[in-house]
Amino acid sequence: MMTTTLRILDLAAAAPASHGEDLLLLLSEANELYQQGLQVLHRQVAARSGGLATADLVSAAQAAGMPCDASQDRDEVTLLLALAEWEQTPAAMAYAEMAEAAARRGVCLIPEE
Repeated sequence: MMTTTLRILDLAAAAPASHGEDLLLLLSEANELYQQGLQVLHRQVAARSGGLATADLVSAAQAAGMPCDASQDRDEVTLLLALAEWEQTPAAMAYAEMAEAAARRGVCLIPEE
């Protein structure tokens, strides 16, 4: 069974040799896996932080370098905490590098207008 991380790493490894539509397909799959991984981690962070006050979560998010304030609801704050943690994973770093390299080659998931 291939994990999200392994699949993103495989896609990132294949990206430099891909072009045009093939690269866009790799990037699209990697983006979907990135989002899935973040969602899983968001649920884990929410479960881990269930007993903490929202103000403590806001402080933790701010300490993690995420822009956050007391006006945000608990789910938003846990998502920011999950994002801060997720961005440090090999899968997220590989995806970010893949997306940046693809953009330098003119391939992006957001179509130009």
